[in-house]
Amino acid sequence: MANDEKSRAKTEQAKGKLKETAGRLVGNKRLTTEGRAEQAKGDARQAKEKIKDVFKH
Repeated sequence: MANDEKSRAKTEQAKGKLKETAGRLVGNKRLTTEGRAEQAKGDARQAKEKIKDVFKH
């Protein structure tokens, strides 16, 4: 279960980075903002999993 969440976090971060880069490339501020938000969501999910790991061990 934890590995699934970790991979989901990494996927969100990668998709967010891709969206942000694409938005910058074409000059679309909304897409850039969506990408940053998606990256932040992935970062938060990853942080949550790291905290769970700390308390598990």
